[in-house]
Amino acid sequence: MYEPLGDSLKKIARGTGIALAGMTLGVLFAFIARLIVARYGLEANYGIFSLALVVLSAAVTISSLGLTRGAARYIAFFRGAGDEAKVPGTILASLRFSTVASIIVGLVIFLAAEPISVSIFHTSDLIPALKIFAIGIPFVTLISILVAFFRGFDRVEPGVYFQGITLNALFLILLLVIIAAGLAFASVFYAYLAAIIITFIALVIYTARKLPRLIGLTGMRGTPPVTRELLLFSLPLLGSAIMITIMFHIDTLMLGYFKTLEMVGFYNAAFPLAAFISMPLHAMLLIYMPVATGLYSRNLIPELRRNYLIVTKWLISLSLPIFLILALFPEAVLHLFFGQSYLPAATALRILSLGFIINNLMGPNGGTLIALGHSRFIFWATLATAIMNIVLNIVLIPPLGLVGAAIASVVSITVVNFIRSLRLYQLSRVQPLSKNLLKPVAISIALAFLIQILAWNVITITWWMLPLLFILAYGIYGLAMLFTRSFDKEDIALLLEIEKRSGLKATPIKKLLRRFL
Repeated sequence: MYEPLGDSLKKIARGTGIALAGMTLGVLFAFIARLIVARYGLEANYGIFSLALVVLSAAVTISSLGLTRGAARYIAFFRGAGDEAKVPGTILASLRFSTVASIIVGLVIFLAAEPISVSIFHTSDLIPALKIFAIGIPFVTLISILVAFFRGFDRVEPGVYFQGITLNALFLILLLVIIAAGLAFASVFYAYLAAIIITFIALVIYTARKLPRLIGLTGMRGTPPVTRELLLFSLPLLGSAIMITIMFHIDTLMLGYFKTLEMVGFYNAAFPLAAFISMPLHAMLLIYMPVATGLYSRNLIPELRRNYLIVTKWLISLSLPIFLILALFPEAVLHLFFGQSYLPAATALRILSLGFIINNLMGPNGGTLIALGHSRFIFWATLATAIMNIVLNIVLIPPLGLVGAAIASVVSITVVNFIRSLRLYQLSRVQPLSKNLLKPVAISIALAFLIQILAWNVITITWWMLPLLFILAYGIYGLAMLFTRSFDKEDIALLLEIEKRSGLKATPIKKLLRRFL
């Protein structure tokens, strides 16, 4: 008789499933939009769009003051500890500070658009894009804050519906209208701003209807007593978020400084493709951190340890086949999505893919440290690796270009994950690795390399073969799990839960699994 899935893992599995489905759709819309932008203009135009998005992302990170994670963590902690009276104060304080900060940051970017463009990136073409995106900074910031409130209540749907799907779908629709009308490339930036504002209005209406039912209106007036505590916790998260932004975007900025806008365009073809590998991790973190916080607030550390092992294994099961395709056949992937002219990014794509799978393999270490209340350690660890990343980019980009930027990113991702995981183990003996994770991973990688060697000698891999290779990669991993007997009881419980909720009969699969358990 199989055991049922635990309540905390059930929440994580359900939330991750919803988030992953929504994020996949949202990322698909965003990726199609990027493809259109890349093909609509020259590589240099795509480089300008990519740089403007990096500046927007960095500005939103600063103006959110770390509250996107801090508010979600505190709401979940107060709920788990039975101290719901502090939840309204957390919400009000977060809204006040993020609104003021986002307006100030938006004004700074708008007024400094010319020196940023000319002095740093040596082009005046970026000025209009930065001014347009500066207007959107308060709206994007508040979208992130409102979504964080719902995450604190273990609800990922608003983030999926609005931040993921609505924003990207609207931009894609407006982009198609621009192309059909034959408008200038500058219209792309106005389309993105319009999509942001419309999404914000829709989310505000949704929040006004749903959030009062969750918290009530008591305590929403006056100065919240939780303000100081919330800020002291969130500001280190702001620092770490800035450092993470540096780690993930400094390569783009430095390529723009040391090299050309065309090279920026090449790199920003490789980076979003590699980032697909971490999409399951980002989806899971939307619900994992609040759930882990609830376990910590009730001192359920053994359950937290077990959950960490299982969710890391699930992450690798979802993402390892994606890594194998990107790492082994980058030329075919780039040709399929961006066209022949972006093939110079193939080596960078292979290297970046390695960094993102390492990120998944180490598990949700950052989210767990936040749940345990160690935001300051996250800041210092991220600061150290961000500085290292900057130094590596300065050293490697001038001689190696795209490859140097990719190497710098992978080294930084690996180091920060090692530091976080070591600290997490010291605090609570939480760690991501188990035999049932490592055995199928090792066998899958070995078989995938063997297939690549055979492919080189027999056939030429082209873009139209990628769907078949993708299915093959998942098949290899599934068989590796079967023959190494790498299924845990939670895997079976998850299968039963999916069967129960979907109404689909999994009897043949269960019979097969019984032979290998």
